[in-house]
Order: sequence, then C-alpha cells, then structure tokens
Amino acid sequence: MSNLKLPGLIDIHVHLRTPGQEHKEDFTTGTSAAIAGGFTTVLDMPNNEVPITTLGKLRAKIELARQNAVCDVGFYFGSLGDNFQEFDKIKQLVFGIKLYLNVTTGNFLIDEVKLAAIYSAWPGHQPILLHCEGETLPMALKIIRQTNKKTHICHVSGKDELSQIIRAKQAGLPITCGVTPHHLFLTEEDAKKLGPYGRMKPFLKTKTDQNFLWENLKWIDAVESDHAPHTTVEKEFAKNPPFGVPGLETTLPLLLTAVFEGKLTLDDVIRLCHTNPTKIFNIPTDEQTYVEIDPDEQYTINNKHLFTKCGWSPFKGKSVKGKVKKVFLRGEKVFDNGQILTQPGSGKVIYPSF
Repeated sequence: MSNLKLPGLIDIHVHLRTPGQEHKEDFTTGTSAAIAGGFTTVLDMPNNEVPITTLGKLRAKIELARQNAVCDVGFYFGSLGDNFQEFDKIKQLVFGIKLYLNVTTGNFLIDEVKLAAIYSAWPGHQPILLHCEGETLPMALKIIRQTNKKTHICHVSGKDELSQIIRAKQAGLPITCGVTPHHLFLTEEDAKKLGPYGRMKPFLKTKTDQNFLWENLKWIDAVESDHAPHTTVEKEFAKNPPFGVPGLETTLPLLLTAVFEGKLTLDDVIRLCHTNPTKIFNIPTDEQTYVEIDPDEQYTINNKHLFTKCGWSPFKGKSVKGKVKKVFLRGEKVFDNGQILTQPGSGKVIYPSF
C-alpha cells in the first residue's frame, strides 16, 4: 500500500521539562521526538521544577520554546490556589489550567477547598484539566456539577473512573477525558516486568480495566501520551524512582498496530489525536501540516533510535506496524525517513483560536 496522509497530530499532554530539568528533556529534543512520532503540535504541562503559576514564569517559558522548539507548542497554566490575580493576565495565552488532586511528579497537590475556589475564579473558555483518580474523582465531579465549567479529566486508567465519567457525560456535565497509550497497551503484569520503568501515575491497572477502556473507546475524547521523560539513572538508582514514561514516539505506531489488529479504525486515530483535541482546546491548525505514514512497514521499537533525551521506552522490543515517513509543518518538510530536517526555533508557540 502507498503512504497514507494524516493531519498533523496533536498531543494535548506532555512534560518537556524546560525550564529546570533539561537533563531529562528540553524543547528541542522533546519536540523532535514529537515530530518523529507524527505529532506536529504538543501542549506542555505546568508542573515544572518551579511551577508555572505567574505571567512572568509563563512568558519566560514561552520564550525558551520560541527559540528551541521544532514543532508547534502551546502551554497550560498551574495553580496551588494562591494566584487568582494572574488568571485574567494569562487567559488568552494558555489552553487551560492543570490541577493535581493526587500525589504525582512535583507534588503540586490541592485539596477540595482550593479546588472549589479555583473553579470559581477561573475565567475564559479554556478547560480546567484534572489529575484526579480514586477518591478524588467523585469530589471533582461534585464541583463540576456545582459550577458547570468545562473540564478535561486526564489519563483515565481504569473501569471505575471511566464508568463515573460516562455517567457524568450522560447526565450532561461538560466533561471530556483522555487515555494514555500505556494504559491501553500495558497492564500491571507489565509493570512487574518493567520495574522502575513501569512506574507511573496513574499506576498500570488490570487486564479487566484495560479491556474496559477499549470497549468504551467511544466515550474517550483523546489519546494523550503524558510524555514524562526521566533519565535511566533516576529510574534505576533513585530511592523512590520518579513517576512517568516517555511516549511521543511510540503513541502513533501503537495505535496504527491496533488499527491493523481491528481494535479501532484510522478515523478513530484522527478523532482522538487531531479532531477532538482541536475542538476541545481551540487549537489552531493548518491544512499544509500533515504526516505521511507507511501503514505496512513493520519494525521493532528500539531505544537507540529515539529522539527523546531520556533515550528509553517502556515499549522497547515491541513489534509494531505503521511507520512515520515524512512530516510537513505549514508546507515545509521537517522530517524524512528518520531525519529531522529543520532547526531549533522553527516551531511556533501557539495560542487558543477563539
């Protein structure tokens, strides 16, 4: 079969680590990984070493991306419930605000009182994004019912959470949700084999949970990599290895392999990685930004061929079918058969399109 053309894909959930943790990833390596994986736009999370909770910190981060990115990059804002005066200043610059209701990387944790206050204070059309799992999801759903504010539940990982979200959607709440490739393609059995390289938040779940995600794919709005690179030294030798796995370069081949296996369709991939992200987050797109894939090429995921600075994948050794061959950004070829063709700074910093 000849190459297939896909619109430039969008990953709404990445951690590119700049500023502050460039030893794990930086804007050039992270966006190179995105391009190599078929993603021409990424939205970066605010839980940096120093969280992005002021206009000044956001502007500094934007400038670093402008100088170094090779794909398009947008940003989210952060809050610990103490920066409401910043909200009006940044609302046109970000694609939403990300809040953490469970312990994860950075420990930027907020409680129910602060969550309710942030919901009341948050202006504009862009969603509130939540890391909420287990006991914090019902709490979040209660506040969403009270405020009716647009909310995206990140990285839904199991049957219990998705069941609650389905019921909330059926009741008319303004909720969307995403799922990661690692929760679609790995389980707790893989976590035992992977050791620290399988340590993530939310944790990998049972096969029953994984099957429920696949069976209810129509209720899921986006596939988001939650690209969270850490060095092999940190993973192997830290007393408490950090949560997270890289995913920008493996998301699309995993999904294409699932298409080949009949688990979803190519239209599903476009819906989950382009159409829905565009609508939910008001992301600007360009018809001359697209990806060419060879749907028939079979290969094995290999750490040596990754662009991410961390240099490893939990999917190492997995055979996949479907390979990114060329990527065009606004009509310019930026990737061709394994080679990045563009220079740092060629990507754009993007803002919501209202």
